[in-house]
Amino acid sequence: MENVLNHYNENYRILVTSGKIAIHLEMVAHHVRERLDEIKRKEVDRLRVKGFDERVLHHLDVENPHTFEMKDLEKLIVKATKDLDELDQKRKKEFKEYEMEKEHERREHLKELPEEERKKEEAKFEEMKKKHKDHPKVHHPGSKKQLEEVWEEKDHMDPDTFDPKTFFKKHDINGDQYLDVSEVESLFQEELDKVYDPENPEDDMEERYEEMNRMREHVMKEIDLNHDGMVSEQEFLDYSHNKDFEKDEGWDTLDEQEQYSEDDLHAWNATGNAARATARSLQPGSTEIPTT
Repeated sequence: MENVLNHYNENYRILVTSGKIAIHLEMVAHHVRERLDEIKRKEVDRLRVKGFDERVLHHLDVENPHTFEMKDLEKLIVKATKDLDELDQKRKKEFKEYEMEKEHERREHLKELPEEERKKEEAKFEEMKKKHKDHPKVHHPGSKKQLEEVWEEKDHMDPDTFDPKTFFKKHDINGDQYLDVSEVESLFQEELDKVYDPENPEDDMEERYEEMNRMREHVMKEIDLNHDGMVSEQEFLDYSHNKDFEKDEGWDTLDEQEQYSEDDLHAWNATGNAARATARSLQPGSTEIPTT
């Protein structure tokens, strides 16, 4: 039975990521199809006015500028899936650069200080790192233990009555039988609160945002078997019966992982990024980057 389900999930994943699931467009009501036709015509006109090269458009079939067909939906699904992946990769790259810029500015600041002041600053830095790491255990995102904590603390439900189906319905805010990205990310706020407090100078809210995104990526990888960027009710219930759901292996927070190497930092400096970062920090009204 498990092999049959795996085969089905893999086939469905291919349907979604390839855009072939667009064949279901034929099931859409006539008035909806008419509205889609109208939207497509406006979009094609907009692109032509802007001078887009129709040969390189990836999200619409411009050879047929009049009606919205399966080929259009197929292109949109493929493009949206690719865009989500690219956005995550871009976010990770920018976060890495943010962390390197932060460390660069910290080191540059230390160079300007007399030896005694420098020692005090380094000791303060280490103390802040230690305080940041001193937090309650973070549950494995998407595990039964983590969701039970949401059930009890956020939903104010009896911890002994946890029910996956009821839990899903409570957090499917718009009632469409899917947990979208924002609905999934909302499940991690209690865990993130354990590590990041905006009132604490040792806690960096940029890191909290990155932590949340990595939790979301991890949970989607485990539960979103058809890779459509959402968790369906059935996917959620199937996962709740999986033996991995019962495991709580904890979660390595960002401070427990190396975000860049010294070689990365040297390469970043060599490209002139460090000079630009220093120039920005000297501009009037610039905001100091947290040093943890």
